[in-house]
Amino acid sequence: MPAQSGCCPPSIRPGVATAGPIQRTIAATPSAVVEIPGGEALVGTSDPVISDDAEGPLRTKRLAPFRIGETAVTNAQFAAFVEETGYVTEAERFGWSFVFWAQVPENVGPTQAVRDVTWWRRVDGADWRHVHGPGRDLAGDRPDHPVVHVSWNDARAYATWVGGRLPTEAEWEHAARGGLGDVRFPWGNEEPDDTGHFPCNIWQGRFPETNTCADGYAETAPAKSYCANGYGLYNVVGNVWEWTAEPFVIRSQKRAAKTRRARMKGFKLAKGGSFLCHKSYCHRYRIAARTGNSPDSTTTHTGFRVVWGL
Repeated sequence: MPAQSGCCPPSIRPGVATAGPIQRTIAATPSAVVEIPGGEALVGTSDPVISDDAEGPLRTKRLAPFRIGETAVTNAQFAAFVEETGYVTEAERFGWSFVFWAQVPENVGPTQAVRDVTWWRRVDGADWRHVHGPGRDLAGDRPDHPVVHVSWNDARAYATWVGGRLPTEAEWEHAARGGLGDVRFPWGNEEPDDTGHFPCNIWQGRFPETNTCADGYAETAPAKSYCANGYGLYNVVGNVWEWTAEPFVIRSQKRAAKTRRARMKGFKLAKGGSFLCHKSYCHRYRIAARTGNSPDSTTTHTGFRVVWGL
């Protein structure tokens, strides 16, 4: 299957990293942290759905035990970081971020669409505090939702502040599998649908025109919602994409893969899919699924979680 676009994050400017030096200011982990056992971790899949994304092959990697946040970092947690450090995110410095078309408030007026993915709009004044654009402080209204409009650089800065780091792909997948082994989803292999099986926060309906919101959410859900996986992690897939520590690497030597790899040089890997994913066009809410984006890019559906060593 060729690469799909759909909900995947648009890039602000490929290969650009603008964040300054990161200083650790505290070394205290949040209370809601889960210990993940080490051992032989599974990475990838022997049954790739989007082969151009380098989902396969299924392989193993030896991991030491580690700790990981039971949820993605929330607005409240990120607000504490900003209050303590005075940190200014990249979206705030640029003065804009990407917002899904249906979430752009009417008072914002005309917005610039992204070529080939016109459902993504550049919105001046959109940032982690103002999720849809200037005006109402949505992040303050939703302290328990995952923080969004954070770049890879922003995520790394927060992780350093709490004495942690972003996860590797192997750590992320190992934690997401919840001890179930070679499964597609954190709960097993049963595919979500549009009518009755809602194990995670994704799109229901016809993208990008109609979201029935049958699962109860048109956009992000609280970070601690739905059922936890076997290790006690919430919303590992769906809800928001999660940045990892690694570059987005495509290993294939096919011509098309080489072209794509060159176009995505410097991109960072994100895992898990988001509330905009659907099987019909962006089937990336699977554990092995992956995407990449430039480290300074920000959107309404990308966040992160943190890991710590033992």
